[in-house]
Order: sequence, then C-alpha cells, then structure tokens
Amino acid sequence: MAQERQALVIVGVDGSASSVEALRQAQHVAVGLDARIEATACWDYPPMPERYEVMGIEGFEERVEHTVAAALKEAYGPELPENVSVRLRQGSARPTLIEASKEADMLIVGRRGRGGFVGLLMGSVSSACIARAYCPVLVVRGPALADTEIPD
Repeated sequence: MAQERQALVIVGVDGSASSVEALRQAQHVAVGLDARIEATACWDYPPMPERYEVMGIEGFEERVEHTVAAALKEAYGPELPENVSVRLRQGSARPTLIEASKEADMLIVGRRGRGGFVGLLMGSVSSACIARAYCPVLVVRGPALADTEIPD
C-alpha cells in the first residue's frame, strides 16, 4: 500500500510585514489541510559585481537565514510549530518560487505595499506567482495595508 504524501504549503519569506502575515495565514491553511509548511527564502548574489565591495562577497545566505529566523519568531513566537521547516533557495524570488510551486499544494506570498498609489498595486513577485505558479496561490497583505483607505 502506497503511503500518502502530506500536503505542502510553501511560504515565500523576505522579512517584510506581509511575509510575516503570510506565515501566520499559512498556519491556518495548514491546519485545515493537515499540511506541513516550508518557509522558503530566496537569495542571490547582487547582479552588479561592484556592490560586492560595499556588501562583501561573504554572508549572503547567512543574512537570509537571520531574516527568516526573525520573521518566524515574529509570526509564531519563540517556539516554531512542529509542522514548519525552513528552506533557503539560491536564485531570484520570482523564478525560484515558481519552480518551487511544482512541489507544493499551495504557495503563499506576501503583497508588498509602499503606501499611496504604489501601495494599491501588487508586487512583481506576487503577480508573477499568480500568473505562472503550478499550484494555487494565496497573496496576503501586510497588517498595515488592512487599515489603508482605498480612494473613491
């Protein structure tokens, strides 16, 4: 008898308020699906080598690990839920999350708002995931955006 695969919810984490909220919402979704959550952070080297001198060529992955750890602590508190794991993937967020969605039953990403007119638009990563992911996508807005008035 074949063993059933546990459902997988992948959450894109970049440390923004909307990605922290995406982690919180993922737990609600995961409970209903009896799913595990993979908090996924994408990292890559800057496209311009001259930035290496300013940022240093070492430590990109470690910085992302720190960002993810802080987001998880903000979302869940000091104790990580048993169904949550972390995965760091090297690559730009858009193509990397879309490729990761092949493994997932759902992809959850945050919507980055910056206030004003730009805050009403969806981010490029969330838009790309909606258009090209291989599984259903849930886009979560950050808590500050919930209180933003939409102009008439």
